[in-house]
Amino acid sequence: MEIANSAVRPAKSSFPFFDLGAQFETIRGEVLQAVGAVLDSQQFILGQQVDLFEQELASYLAVPYAVGCASGTDALYLALLAQGVGPGDEVITTPFTFVATAGSIARTGATPVFVDIRPDTFNINSDLIEQAVTERTRAILPVHLFGLSAELRPIQQIAENHSLAVIEDAAQAIGATHHGEKVGSIGALGCFSFFPSKNLGCAGDGGMVTTRDPGLADRLRLLRVHGSRAKYHYELLGTNSRLDTLQAAILRVKLRYLDHWTKARQERAAIYRQLFEDKSLSDVITLPNAPPHSAHVFNQFVIRCPWRDSLRHFLREQEVPTAIYYPEPLHVQPAFSYLGYRPGSMPEAEAACEETLALPIYPELPVEAQERVVEEIAEFCRSQRHPIRRK
Repeated sequence: MEIANSAVRPAKSSFPFFDLGAQFETIRGEVLQAVGAVLDSQQFILGQQVDLFEQELASYLAVPYAVGCASGTDALYLALLAQGVGPGDEVITTPFTFVATAGSIARTGATPVFVDIRPDTFNINSDLIEQAVTERTRAILPVHLFGLSAELRPIQQIAENHSLAVIEDAAQAIGATHHGEKVGSIGALGCFSFFPSKNLGCAGDGGMVTTRDPGLADRLRLLRVHGSRAKYHYELLGTNSRLDTLQAAILRVKLRYLDHWTKARQERAAIYRQLFEDKSLSDVITLPNAPPHSAHVFNQFVIRCPWRDSLRHFLREQEVPTAIYYPEPLHVQPAFSYLGYRPGSMPEAEAACEETLALPIYPELPVEAQERVVEEIAEFCRSQRHPIRRK
């Protein structure tokens, strides 16, 4: 017997996909005090707050150097420039990511070379990287997608064998670990975003590049201020990409809470997992996977199902918010058509774009909202006669 039409079901309260306001209310006083101190100082470009945040984040990540910049996109671009990537070079990366990853490679004049992903983690498949290396390859740029580290050990081994740099795109994964080391501290350079929806987000745009190499750190500091150490004297051609003092002050407050928020995200991920199991949905819905040597920080909680679009439509009707990351892989985007990739060339990335769905997850997400999400997914499976395993 089919479930009654959703239009006649009782109305249910809505909730947001992500709630910045709930987090702000817990730290309002500290943030306003920090912002007020910057306004009182009237110093808005670099300065002490940026210096202190760089030092504190470097300490958190266990790296000697952290260089603030204007955005996560600029972090990638500056890292590539610092490494000397430019026209004629190739950089290997994933097609299943935000456009900034490959776009930053293209901005340097280098060529993005896409390698397909693993279906279980959505991260770049390290088994396929070796065959993509050519004499023009300069770097490998893995993405730690949705808060889960890519398989860095085999990637590092390939890079070492071919004298390549590993540049980590850790924009979605601050605090995640791989074999006990925090992402962004393992490769030659690590790139972070502080976009508001990130696990550590500011009140606008902001980014950071981390490294263990003092020469790279010095070059990054030059690049972010037009290549200038002394006013009106330029050692190289850089750009204007400085982390705002106001953003640094806010991020210093929020960094103190990051581990607490990360734990809350992991707890909510565990609740989702149990709820799906309790509803006997584990044979129908594929849940996020984390290898035992990696700690997932769940910037997103992404499920997988073959009827994603109809499920999302149903959930929208029930006022359950979801998101799709990403609806189309980069290798078939018009902006990268000059690379010559065709549909079918990256089958796992293409399948992920058709089957993945992000569910709400943030530290303040009520358990009742999670129960509602899973109940509605179970309702959809029953109404559409999708098989549900019975215990």
